Amino acid sequence: MYRYIIRRSIAAIPTILIVSIFVALLIRLQPGSVLMAGLDEGGSFSEEQLRAMERELGLHRSWPHQYQCWMIGDLLNWLPTMTVGDVSLADDSLVAVPGVDVVEDRAILGFGFVHHKPVLGECEGGGLIRADFGTSLESGREVLEQIGKRSRYTIQLAAQAIVVAICLALPLGIIAAVKQDSIVDYVSRFFSVLGLSMPDFFIATVLIYFLSVYVGWLPNFGFYAIWEHPWQNFQALIFPTLIVGYRLSAISARMTRSAMLEVLRQDYVRTARAKGLTENVVIIKHSLRNSLIPVITIMGTQLSFLLGGVVLIEVVFSLPGVGTLMLNAIQVRDYPVVQGVVLLTSIILVTMNLLVDLSYALIDPRIRYS
Repeated sequence: MYRYIIRRSIAAIPTILIVSIFVALLIRLQPGSVLMAGLDEGGSFSEEQLRAMERELGLHRSWPHQYQCWMIGDLLNWLPTMTVGDVSLADDSLVAVPGVDVVEDRAILGFGFVHHKPVLGECEGGGLIRADFGTSLESGREVLEQIGKRSRYTIQLAAQAIVVAICLALPLGIIAAVKQDSIVDYVSRFFSVLGLSMPDFFIATVLIYFLSVYVGWLPNFGFYAIWEHPWQNFQALIFPTLIVGYRLSAISARMTRSAMLEVLRQDYVRTARAKGLTENVVIIKHSLRNSLIPVITIMGTQLSFLLGGVVLIEVVFSLPGVGTLMLNAIQVRDYPVVQGVVLLTSIILVTMNLLVDLSYALIDPRIRYS
């Protein structure tokens, strides 16, 4: 199993790198920048000031150069400069290293890459390879610090929503499968189809409208720490939790019903009943356990996306989670924050997929990772 985990972890590295490159490229294809976003909000700068701020924030670099700085930081700055032939140390166009051939204004390394001094000397910070996610272009704060502060709200919402989903999906799916084509089955299927048909923001908007117009009461907006204001925390998260949990339970209930129906038709279930086992033992011990693999797969994937931020729900209920951080960063073109959030979401998704795969062996003893 350890070899399997190591192989999967190594195989995930190229995937995460490709995702980070695509995100770095796509976010920069959008017109404007964080400085332009400041101008849209009423700021006023001269052309010289804009150019100076672009250099200060590193926006004057090409996007591959910005990605290089975000990924490896100042790691290449250790390369020493030296004088070769008639080339002066004051020549800003050249950096030379021992054992490197110099051709005019370029330093050509043995493995074929051509480096100019600006590419090697302008990056600051430790870079991602040293767990430095960079600094926000908008707020000037560390990206990892901002994500860490926002993630506690998103983690609580995701954990509560997954508990609600499990409490709704498993009983509904099991009963619908056991009582196939009964009234209970039809109600369960209607419940699932309704949840799959309506998006989160629509359910949230309708709920807020109903509570405010017909009940005369509005849910709490914003967020309160559970260890400081537990009652306000409950009030602020009860509706987002129910909405997200209901949406997640809809697809999980459908999957549970389908998997249970397939298992209930197997020969070993018929044999268990013929041996005189009670119906509860047949359903819970022999049927449910063998039908959990597709359900766990769905829930694991959904939980990964929840931990990455539920953007629309967080916006509607004014929750300061990772989703709203990501949305605001996209709006103002805060490249390091967008790249950091997407990268962490990718890591969470890869990790959750690995944990889900490993859980198969615990559920089904026939599965072995060797």
